[in-house]
Amino acid sequence: MEQGVYIAFDYGEKRVGLAHTDPLQLIASALDTLSPEQINDYLHQYQKEEKILGFIVGKPSQKDGTPAAVENKILSFIHQLEEQFPKIPIFRQEERYTSKMAAQVLHISGGSKKSRQDKGKLDRISATILLQSFLDAQKNKFV
Repeated sequence: MEQGVYIAFDYGEKRVGLAHTDPLQLIASALDTLSPEQINDYLHQYQKEEKILGFIVGKPSQKDGTPAAVENKILSFIHQLEEQFPKIPIFRQEERYTSKMAAQVLHISGGSKKSRQDKGKLDRISATILLQSFLDAQKNKFV
């Protein structure tokens, strides 16, 4: 298995939550929360330190399975990633309920009310849940 990291994005028009794996791709952990405009510079800098094996971008959908309203903006974001990082593959991962799960994680962890309302923290946790789901799906392919 090639060493390097995967980076996941919980895309939002105001904030993008980021998560990454360890170099052995065993565990997902929260990385940062940035504005969409900051992503390219951040990733170019990150790439100087770590080999990026792939990007995972959330694929939100409605309860009936149709794409969420934000999907067109996500597709533009993916196009931007493809232009800036043409050699890094991009994977989509279903992300329904990740925000609700992130809110539950914060509540269960006993964080203060102010901490639970930190939208940046929620975005990072959502990206982490998304990335861990991707890792779990990859492992199941090989079992």
